[in-house]
Amino acid sequence: MNRSTAREIVMRLGFEAAARDLPVSELLDDFFSEEHYITLAEEDEAFAEFPDDKQLEFIKNAVTLISEHRDELDKIIGKYSEGWKSSRISKTAMACMRCAICEILYMDDIPQKVSVNEAVEIAKKYDEAEVVSFINGILGSFLKELNGAPQ
Repeated sequence: MNRSTAREIVMRLGFEAAARDLPVSELLDDFFSEEHYITLAEEDEAFAEFPDDKQLEFIKNAVTLISEHRDELDKIIGKYSEGWKSSRISKTAMACMRCAICEILYMDDIPQKVSVNEAVEIAKKYDEAEVVSFINGILGSFLKELNGAPQ
């Protein structure tokens, strides 16, 4: 499994965590149980390969960080979503942006632009072009301010 597929799984788990009232550890245990993962693999090629130890650690760490910092991540998204209430933003778009912002803020070993590009590429699989542009704009504005560039 490559890192892009691992990120897509993080996005999907982040989406599910936001939708369900379930502790993250329980969600991860359920998701990565052998029976459940085999079922997923039959339905979706993203799950064709079980993550190796390194990718599993990345996924679990990212999903946990997103859960722990969800309010902060949502405030950041809200700040750059001028004129948009978070309820108008698709849950998939929110999950993609949470993943990217979380990586940028809390995972120093990942280049910022990689986090943004991966979020945009994942969003292309799930949302329309306008939403993908919206995600790119939000993340681009966030990066500019984070790195001290004038708005």
